[in-house]
Amino acid sequence: MAEKILVVEDESKIARFLELELKHEGYEVELAFDGRDGLEKALKDDIALVILDLMLPMLSGIEVLRRIRKTSDVPVILLTAKDDVSDKVVGLDSGANDYVTKPFAIEELLARIRVALKRNGSGRRKAEEEVLTAGELVLNKTSHKVTYGDEEIPLSKKEYDLLEYMMENSGIVLTREKLIEKVWGYEYYGDTNVTDVYIRYLRAKIDQKYNRSYIRTVRGVGYIFEEKD
Repeated sequence: MAEKILVVEDESKIARFLELELKHEGYEVELAFDGRDGLEKALKDDIALVILDLMLPMLSGIEVLRRIRKTSDVPVILLTAKDDVSDKVVGLDSGANDYVTKPFAIEELLARIRVALKRNGSGRRKAEEEVLTAGELVLNKTSHKVTYGDEEIPLSKKEYDLLEYMMENSGIVLTREKLIEKVWGYEYYGDTNVTDVYIRYLRAKIDQKYNRSYIRTVRGVGYIFEEKD
């Protein structure tokens, strides 16, 4: 049975566009055009994920999100036209799983949907699902150990956190700002080049040592983790 995605978006052209793209990808889609209707539909048992606009009539997206989180852990991806850090912080602090800023590439949104659904696992992830793999590279989220084949790779906490986040978002291009936000936190105000430094550390310990190319630079944007033969 196809997973059902709820799109809460008051701009009808965007809502219909998302409906067509999501159905093309094999999802069932339900639409809501204001916050109150969106909240009611989001609490249904058959909703697998919610795409939620921040600027909504009746109830704001943040208020809808807060009310959802009182009773449900359904994955929520925010859509916002505001490229404002404070909006992102409030959204994530209120329980959003991720966000995409308008205008967005549909391929990026689809990738984030796949990641959010995979992470959620209906809210009942088993212990064995706490292991991330890419070929012979294995990251164990329970023991915080990383191995390649039978050999353990010694990583600092930040190296581990960076690798974990990139493996969780395998196939998604991640900007330096996004990496800093997720790995170093909002309170970090240093040079964004810190990500380049830690990427070099990971490449030296993994890619170069084992002759692999897991971490690729996307010029002018950031980095992407990919498993390639």
